[in-house]
Amino acid sequence: MDEVFKALADPSRRLLLDSLNARNGQSLRELCAGLDMARQSVSKHLAVLEAANVVTTVWRGREKLHYLNAEPINAIAERWINQYDRGRVNALADLKKALEQQPMGNPEFVYTSIIKTTPEQLWQALTEPAFLKRYWGVTLDSDWKVGSTMTWGWAGVTMADPEQVVLEADPYRLLSYTWHTITPEFAKAVGVPDEEFARLAAERRSKVTFTIEPLGAKVKLTVVHDGFEPDSTLLEGVSGGWVDIVSNLKTLLETGDTLPETPELAEQER
Repeated sequence: MDEVFKALADPSRRLLLDSLNARNGQSLRELCAGLDMARQSVSKHLAVLEAANVVTTVWRGREKLHYLNAEPINAIAERWINQYDRGRVNALADLKKALEQQPMGNPEFVYTSIIKTTPEQLWQALTEPAFLKRYWGVTLDSDWKVGSTMTWGWAGVTMADPEQVVLEADPYRLLSYTWHTITPEFAKAVGVPDEEFARLAAERRSKVTFTIEPLGAKVKLTVVHDGFEPDSTLLEGVSGGWVDIVSNLKTLLETGDTLPETPELAEQER
């Protein structure tokens, strides 16, 4: 955590975070244009923020886009907030919330976590129904070949649809698939109001991509959930949920146990 606090201590780096919080998913050129800093200085500050995992990056063709990453702040919260009265740490909690929310910018969710595990174990956690059930509360059944369909089991509802498919599958490196269909049964099971269900059902299907990168004895997992429409109702709903899911996954792989159930994850599982 020393790297996180060091990264946040510099006012120029905080300006970069403010800029990303105002509009996430910016290129180096865009960040330089919005701040009174030389390109070389911005690059150096971004390198520090990336090393601390406060900023994560995704390539779009030849362009490298930068995103706020809530995982280090989430780790700080897990380590200390529960030991004290939450009223005394509102500032830290507000920072965590600000980093998790999706500000204006590219309509997608990007989250990176460093996990003490192997690519093989992480792949197993992402593809085996029994493993998925432990940290996510969902089961995914598929042969995990490109083009194969997936059957989702979530909140006591089974969702089978020919458009729920595996898009990319490179074991231990990359997995991508379409998001499940928002069915009336699913909406009823999780308590989605009729008006919200109508909006969700009308949105185009999004997709999730997991990128696995070895880092010595650890693995860097990047989750990108994209393909949303502007002002997506689903994006707003899944963003906070992914933070809990990945945190739970990290804890399970590193300790063999899961985190205490959070209200957000409990709502998803219902």
